[in-house]
Amino acid sequence: MKILQLCKKFPYPLKDGESIAVTSLSRAFHELGSEVTLLAMNTHKHYFPIDQLPAPFSYYKQVQAVPVDNRVKPWEALKHLFKPGSYHISRFVSQAFSDRLAQLLRAHQFDVIQLETPYLSPYLPLIRQHSSALVSMRAHNVEHEIWGRIVQHTRPGLKRCYLSHLTGRLRAYEVAQLQGYDYLAAITERDLQQFRQLGYEGAGSAVPIGIDCSRYHPDYGSYQRPVSFSFIGSLDWMPNQEGLKWFLDSVWGPLRQAHPTAELHVAGRNTPDWLTRLRRPGVKVHGEVPSASQFINRHSVMVVPLLAGSGMRAKILEGMALGKAVLTTPVGLEGIAAKDQQEVLIAEGPEGFLRQAQYIFGAGPRLEQMGQAARRLVQERYDSREVARGLLKAYRALNVEAL
Repeated sequence: MKILQLCKKFPYPLKDGESIAVTSLSRAFHELGSEVTLLAMNTHKHYFPIDQLPAPFSYYKQVQAVPVDNRVKPWEALKHLFKPGSYHISRFVSQAFSDRLAQLLRAHQFDVIQLETPYLSPYLPLIRQHSSALVSMRAHNVEHEIWGRIVQHTRPGLKRCYLSHLTGRLRAYEVAQLQGYDYLAAITERDLQQFRQLGYEGAGSAVPIGIDCSRYHPDYGSYQRPVSFSFIGSLDWMPNQEGLKWFLDSVWGPLRQAHPTAELHVAGRNTPDWLTRLRRPGVKVHGEVPSASQFINRHSVMVVPLLAGSGMRAKILEGMALGKAVLTTPVGLEGIAAKDQQEVLIAEGPEGFLRQAQYIFGAGPRLEQMGQAARRLVQERYDSREVARGLLKAYRALNVEAL
């Protein structure tokens, strides 16, 4: 099967959930015999020189990247208040990307064109003009839901009003595009049902993020050392920033007071200035680290205090695959079939986090056993090949129906 994968940012290096989700699936497609071509925007924020790609990235038949300046421009954002459409989406509309896409579609015949997130939806008319391929939307999140949750956690005022306006526009756009897809691959069953309720009537399934556990090597020695917490994530993603800030402001002080030896190590790309300048007892900010796996392995507990979001958190799957005890919120755990105090630790509010911290410091060998159980769950439920095999089966069935 010949698949064209369209991405709104270049999916390398593998330092964020979207890149991990994209590359794990395309690698598995290749291993199962499909031919995958990548066309990605190479944005200012996530720019990567593709001539420096490592050899393992060769599972793509062809890789093309188009420079796209999608930076937020205050004046453009202001003007968009008086224009139709979504400002979120408009930032990913590029004539250069359209031209390259048209060239690819004229030069090659694809069986499936897979859009990674609704930010590629503006290119649907162009795709239909030049190709008869099955068009699949891989929805990593219900995008407007993320922003709606951010609005809920924003103080009343001008910023909240503006974010609410943007969220409404994004929702309207996301809903309007639903009938343009031949297949909808939602990250979770919950998200798929959300899209159904919003009006999607076509074929679809839940296609979770899959990872190859053989690439993750746990270091259970971290459980023999004093308890330490890690946080790692893209720090230019607003839900990550807001969740971490909430944890530092509302949880860390009382937690540190109850457990004076506790340490929190924070890592992530594009660390904001407020975090770089932060001086809190027991908190160390590392910035971007060379290896996420090595960073996670050094600490016994991964904390993911997510308050807003949708879809699945790839970093949680990575932490589980590395045998870590993961402490997160119900929002963070959405889409992952793990149980509290069996494979993960789930907390809501400061009191919930403090109760789980009390459990962590008194758990002894049970903490390592939880990490081992977490790894087994990922191996059994979130193997990338099995995820890809199921999606390819659905694609083949739809292509047969179309003949």
